[in-house]
Amino acid sequence: MKLTTKGRYAVTAMLDLALHGDQGPVSLADISSRQEISLSYLEQLFARLRRENLVISIRGPGGGYRLSRTPDDVYIAEVVDAVSESLDTTRCGNKGDCQKGEKCLTHHLWSDLSDQIHQFLSEISLGDLMKKHEIRQVADRQNRRQSDGASDTINTDRLSSQAPA
Repeated sequence: MKLTTKGRYAVTAMLDLALHGDQGPVSLADISSRQEISLSYLEQLFARLRRENLVISIRGPGGGYRLSRTPDDVYIAEVVDAVSESLDTTRCGNKGDCQKGEKCLTHHLWSDLSDQIHQFLSEISLGDLMKKHEIRQVADRQNRRQSDGASDTINTDRLSSQAPA
């Protein structure tokens, strides 16, 4: 299966957005911090997600991104497709030229597998994932870690401002 970092990160970022969207627009910096994904990489992914109308950008102070639909109406396959990620498991990119310009013996097997994977991901929504206990546990841990990091930064800032000159 050729689901690369682009597709994985897009799904991860969209799930993070769905989990935190009830608090208002979510900044890419917050997603970057929680998920440890490069901010510039997220900007590229969200440009594509915005073009495919999966997210809406909110400009200005307190701005960020929100889902364009409810989490129950955003399917994982849509996210993967939006970032032009291939779910192709064939060697030939499903062109059928895998063996000297012709289909190989197992071409149809791998092509069918690709279709099954896409169908599977088409049946799972962000809302479905949000309801999973394990995902909630991970999100809670990430939120605690991010809060702890923010308080460490605040404490460091306070100490440096109190230091004698």
